[in-house]
Formats: sequence, structure tokens, C-alpha cells
Amino acid sequence: MTALVICTALGVEARAVRRGLRGLTGLAGVAGVNGLAGLTEPPVVFRTGMGPERAARAAARLPPWTALAVTGFGGAVDATLRPGDVLVATEVRCGNRSWPCPSAAFLESELARAGLPAGTGPLVTSARIVGGVTRGRLARQGARAVDMESAPLAEAAGPRPFAALRVIVDAPGAPLPSLAALRGALSARITLGRIGPVLVRWAARETCPQNRKEAGP
Repeated sequence: MTALVICTALGVEARAVRRGLRGLTGLAGVAGVNGLAGLTEPPVVFRTGMGPERAARAAARLPPWTALAVTGFGGAVDATLRPGDVLVATEVRCGNRSWPCPSAAFLESELARAGLPAGTGPLVTSARIVGGVTRGRLARQGARAVDMESAPLAEAAGPRPFAALRVIVDAPGAPLPSLAALRGALSARITLGRIGPVLVRWAARETCPQNRKEAGP
């Protein structure tokens, strides 16, 4: 049983996350900050492919796991988000369904502790890249960002620990293709490399009851 599986859609995302995990030779030391116990084995980074259909197929092929996270690039629909920001999902929405992500506040605080600009809010999974009109509608519905993979993975998680984090590449003020979005993509790759250790700490908190007592809500 793998304690933590981290899913990404693209190879460039998976490589960035793996780079950030290379230095974690002692996972207990990383997750053990402030007295928390660590994971007993290294996390698995799993590439799902792009889009909800590929993500759904990948969910059936994941190794047995205790905690599941999905991360990678995303698009903002909230104009207050900028390229390079991290959006931690409070819930994942797709159509008329939603999946809560109760660890969002903890992850936001851990990202801030790591020096990363982070916020929380609803994340929408779409079957296609979202344009300006649709972004405006989603923003009016309270969504903050959009991706193409999180919903099938959230469904696969069921009651087990699940987290979805997206590093913003394009935003209403920096749409694709644009120079600002290109710069955002370069920044996002660096940020992705720093998210892995935060997810390790989250998984340690979720999988060890003593850690939840130490870490608080």
C-alpha cells in the first residue's frame, strides 16, 4: 500500500514534482516538522494523461494508496488570481456534482509556510479548455480556477484523503497565448517542484492519527 500517490496530467508536470521530491531521502524528517511522524515509503508520482476521460481510466490503474493528490497547471477564472499562484481546492465541481476537499485550509497554510502564494476556493473540471465567456460564467458561480482531470480522481478517492492543487498558468488578465501566460508557465514549473514536500506533509497528517492531533485543524 502506497501512502501517497500524486497525479499529474502532463510529463512536464510529473518531472517538476519528482524533482522536488528527490531530496526527501528521509521522509520522516520532512513530514516530521513540528513533531509530526513521517511517511514510511516514498510517494508515487503518476501521470494520468490530459482530460477527464484519461484521468478516469488512470484512476483504475493507480497502485493501492491511502492518500491521493492531483496537481499541475490550471487556469484561473477569478481575476484576483495571477500566474504562479497556487489554488487549493475547497471542492471540485463537474457538472452538477461536487466533491469536498476538507484539508484545503491546512494545505494553504503549509504552502504559505513554504513561501508560495496560495489561495483556496472551488475548482471546476472541464472536458475542454475554457474560454473567456465560460470563464466569466464560472466566476459568477463562485469558481476560482479550472482544470481537466481532478473530478474523476476525486470520485475515485471516495471517502479517502484527497487534495487538488493547481498552479495558475493563465488568468483573465493573462490569457493563452500571451507573454504573461508564458512567464506564468515558467514560474509554475518552479512552483510545482516545491509542492511535493507540502503534499508529503499533508499525507503524513492524514494517514497518522497522532499527526492530526499535533497539527490541529
